[in-house]
Amino acid sequence: MNFRKPTAELFIPDGATPATAFSRITTLGIGAHQDDIEFMAVPGILDGFANPQRPFGGVICTNGAGSARIGPYAQVTDEEMCQLRRLEQRAAATIGQYGFVAQLDYRSAEVKTPACPELLADLTALIQATRPTTIYTHNPADKHDTHIAVAIAVLLAVRALPKEQRPARLYGCEVWRDLDWLPDSEKQVFDISTRQNLQSALTGVYDSQIAGGKRYDLAAMGRRRAHATFLDSHTADKTELATLAMDLTPLIQDDSRDIAEYVTGFIQLFAAEVRSKLLARLPAVAAATAHADAK
Repeated sequence: MNFRKPTAELFIPDGATPATAFSRITTLGIGAHQDDIEFMAVPGILDGFANPQRPFGGVICTNGAGSARIGPYAQVTDEEMCQLRRLEQRAAATIGQYGFVAQLDYRSAEVKTPACPELLADLTALIQATRPTTIYTHNPADKHDTHIAVAIAVLLAVRALPKEQRPARLYGCEVWRDLDWLPDSEKQVFDISTRQNLQSALTGVYDSQIAGGKRYDLAAMGRRRAHATFLDSHTADKTELATLAMDLTPLIQDDSRDIAEYVTGFIQLFAAEVRSKLLARLPAVAAATAHADAK
């Protein structure tokens, strides 16, 4: 496959040919930065690890130049950081037994260009070549601009394909904003309690980020454990670790659906749920206050 950036790379841990690597993929994770798919596409990674005949495939859109850095990485240049993060992503792909990982090497500024034609072309070609049944990407309500841009690019790339070549499911996952605010009826909840050692290894491999000033490894595992516990207030924990996603599938089943309206619709549902619960209890509070004042 010829990517638009001459510096892009395709890494296949087991040395298979690109054609073989693409043909066996059923699940694809598409992230903005190195380490994003290890944070958000865990269900797909675990499924692929358990089934080496159908491994997970990863796509990283940017070069990772703009990450925070202190301590041993304080003096590292952007160019050096790009190379470090590329090597770390390869290591994660090896640990997780990915079918492949493609690092497209775009600058964040390029990715954030509305409908970046080069990125759309690369993503469309990769999705067409792999024909995954499921794609995990960022959710469009994320607070990181580059993550939002990638989520939109994935949606547009899928929409560029004939219906029969599109995945059956598309999930928007959490990185820079939790999705616990989604109404329970809209949450896509994944039990990822298995292979916690593997999950820790995948998040822990990014030393340039962890020793560079961000404890993503602890934060990611803590979020998963918190979701498992705080998901339901009235029952005992059913899982040890859980991750949440927004279902974006309707947006690739019906191209006429407005992306912004669809996503903000979840926010309106959340607002309506909060308002309903408040109003249901405010009369009782007001009555109790009035009764106390009358005494």
